[in-house]
Amino acid sequence: MSKISILLPYKENFSPNYAGAVSLHVKETTINSNYKKDITIYGHTEYRKRYNLKYINLPVSKKNIFSSKGKAYLNKFLSYEKKNNSKIIEIHNRPSYLRHLVNKTKSKLVLYFHNDPLTMEGAKTKEERIYLFENAEKIIFISEWIKKRFLSSLDDHYNKSSKFFVIYHSTNKVPYNVKLKENLITFVGKLNKAKGFDLFCKSVIKILKKYSNWKAVAIGDEEREKYSFKHKNLNIMGFIKHEEVLKIFSKTSIAVACSRWEEPLGRTGFEASSRGCAVIISNRGGLPETVTNGIILNNLNEKELYKSIDGLIKNKKYRQKLQYLSNKNFHFTHKKSTEQIDLCRNVILRESQFKLNLLNIDKSNLKILHVTNFNERYDGRLYFNTGRRINNGFIRNGHSVLEFSDRDIIKNYKSYSDLKGVDALNDKLFKVFLNYKPDCIVLGHADAVLPETLQKIKKYDNGIKISQWFLDPLIKSGPDYLNNKKRILDKQDYLDANFLTTSPDVLDFIKDKTKYNFIPNPCDKSFEYLSNYNKNCIYDVFFALSHGVHRGKLKIGKKDDREIFMKNLIKITPNIKFEVYGMNNIQPIWADQFYKVLSNCKMGINLSRGNPIKYYSSDRITQIIGNGLLTFVDEGTQYRDFFDDNEMIFYKNLKDLSEKIQKYCVEDKLRKKIAKNGKNKYLKYFNSTLVSKFILEKTYDQKIKTRYLWAK
Repeated sequence: MSKISILLPYKENFSPNYAGAVSLHVKETTINSNYKKDITIYGHTEYRKRYNLKYINLPVSKKNIFSSKGKAYLNKFLSYEKKNNSKIIEIHNRPSYLRHLVNKTKSKLVLYFHNDPLTMEGAKTKEERIYLFENAEKIIFISEWIKKRFLSSLDDHYNKSSKFFVIYHSTNKVPYNVKLKENLITFVGKLNKAKGFDLFCKSVIKILKKYSNWKAVAIGDEEREKYSFKHKNLNIMGFIKHEEVLKIFSKTSIAVACSRWEEPLGRTGFEASSRGCAVIISNRGGLPETVTNGIILNNLNEKELYKSIDGLIKNKKYRQKLQYLSNKNFHFTHKKSTEQIDLCRNVILRESQFKLNLLNIDKSNLKILHVTNFNERYDGRLYFNTGRRINNGFIRNGHSVLEFSDRDIIKNYKSYSDLKGVDALNDKLFKVFLNYKPDCIVLGHADAVLPETLQKIKKYDNGIKISQWFLDPLIKSGPDYLNNKKRILDKQDYLDANFLTTSPDVLDFIKDKTKYNFIPNPCDKSFEYLSNYNKNCIYDVFFALSHGVHRGKLKIGKKDDREIFMKNLIKITPNIKFEVYGMNNIQPIWADQFYKVLSNCKMGINLSRGNPIKYYSSDRITQIIGNGLLTFVDEGTQYRDFFDDNEMIFYKNLKDLSEKIQKYCVEDKLRKKIAKNGKNKYLKYFNSTLVSKFILEKTYDQKIKTRYLWAK
């Protein structure tokens, strides 16, 4: 079964007897491809002799006069595709074929342009080209000129899409040998006015009259135009096999490609350069892209062409220098073009990732756009948050990270026409994406980022990876369950992976659990720097809550189950010094003040809102256990899967917790030992460097090699 099908234009001769530029390109890049064994080429060739590759000829019936041969050709191809189920279909030079195939195959469609799109059926209008952009996996142009033509009249941001590749036609390089060069001037191409054949003949006949020791050849044919140019040293050879053309270039001193029309690329320039010719080309279309060192005619006329040829003949030293440099700097090799094509295939087939070595992700340098609330507007009060921890992990793993603080942008960009700032946020995100060109976008509680924006981003760069992390509780009996559920599912169609601080296997609203992963609340060695087990602390038990981190203050009249639990705990736990914030009219504390208070506490209670659910914990756990406090956790969280009684203390209920607090207040030495073990283990296995690494590995669907304590 082939992974890749290549569909040639109808009547493109995949034969050495009369091969066109498309066939030559497909032949050479297939021979050199790493996917050679997986490629099947489809075409309609009347010649019996065909290139020795996996090729299927598609006969087209002439019986139905009401059906076009092109449509019959496509339907024949589809009959094969139903059996093969190719991963990729590469369509060459027929944009109309893509429209025909879009809804009739699940294969990824790649479209190659070898000619001016604005002259081709299915690509002439702006709307047609947008359709091609949205439905092709990749679009490959054989010159920058063709790409510019495709983008003409389209909005500027299309130009920044990673869907587009410019991959030139190619040939092999033959070392320059001045001894092989003869006094020969060569023209290759259709023998018509568009190609400048008449200009060549008129100019070269004058040259041949002046220099009797020089000869000229014209290679090609044209049934529609007839000429009667004659000179004893001018040989109009007609069409010859491509291999013979290259042999003639090896002997040629001066090669001419003087097209009048906007040549999409033109093979003469680079094929002549590869054989060390002094090349003269017109400044038309993609022709200037084909030579590194040559003469470019800005004014195309008989006089200028004659003058250029005459100058090269007179100045032998300059002619040979041009020959040498054109060969030395030649780079349009089969190897290079094939590698670029295979790179596109790699991305689509996900066997390797463009710009990323999947087997060594920790050594890679990704560009990550991290979209979350970095709380710049709170003047450092909320600096110590999970978004910062994850961000630090990305950087420690060697990646380039652009921080995009969504809530700050909304605050700063609100207007009368955009009261919530959502339109401004999404517009800015898309512009940042276009300029930064990230490999990966990671969202964290970025609720105002619209699914439509992610869809738009995926259309412009279908190789980009997008994932999200989510920290809030997902307990049915807990706070904001329905809203939190909606927040998670809102963008799922455009996400490659999701990361929750609740175990996905207990969430019945998640249908496809393969895209959902548990991550612990990560600690960070630059944030969790205290070691309370090493000191004699003033207070026994620390607990803090808030009525919303962005409020910063208690909300009048607001209560939650944690406050009730703590009041009952304090009531039944005598002789214990509790340091409690966020209740009893004591305002919550933040930033440096938080750490100063925490540094004076022996133990901490990790208490989350709602009933315990598998693995869910408030992010407070990182600050308690990470700073060396003995940490109490509800057994219902099932954290025993990760920690034992020598690292963390588990309680069953209020009474059990009260008794254990009193026990470890007395057994100070044991308390310090367990607290130290807990901190060391949490920082070793639940740190932000590992969590961030895991996020990227799962986002890129990489085989996990690192041992993650929390990952199955």
